[in-house]
Amino acid sequence: MRGTEIGYNSKVEGDVVHTRLDAAVSWFRKNSLWPMPMGLACCAIELMAAGASRFDISRFGAEVMRFSPRQSDLMIVAGTVTYKMALAVKRIYDQMPEPKWVIAMGACASTGGMYRSYAVLQGVDRILPVDVYISGCPPRPEALLEGFMRLQSKISNEPHIKDAKPARAREAVVT
Repeated sequence: MRGTEIGYNSKVEGDVVHTRLDAAVSWFRKNSLWPMPMGLACCAIELMAAGASRFDISRFGAEVMRFSPRQSDLMIVAGTVTYKMALAVKRIYDQMPEPKWVIAMGACASTGGMYRSYAVLQGVDRILPVDVYISGCPPRPEALLEGFMRLQSKISNEPHIKDAKPARAREAVVT
């Protein structure tokens, strides 16, 4: 690894690490993604395989799949999204706390795949903001891991603390 990737220009003195708060928050977020799997079709099998020991999704801090939207920050939409299921997918996404990200896994989740019918949503990006698209029918687990790395790169480049509005100081009441 290069020196700039390890500590984000941090300075180590003894047992103390000096770094920017924004860099630390970015590192925490990108290395502790908690996925909410939305396995809707055959891509879900490949998603399950990515969690197995052969592909080891735990090296990205994402080994604990959360089946509760209130404990997740990453939704992985794996498979065909029908209009009937789209409302449930959107509702679950809305229940996730901020910040949250979305991966569209497979051709069906990205573009509707081979299903050009009235019942299939032609891409989950019509109802959710997608951060990473993973192509394939179904994509291999390695492709999902590549998607994780791309998402981690995106998260590390996002400003976190700089855009936050400062907390309003409480006004003292003088009587």
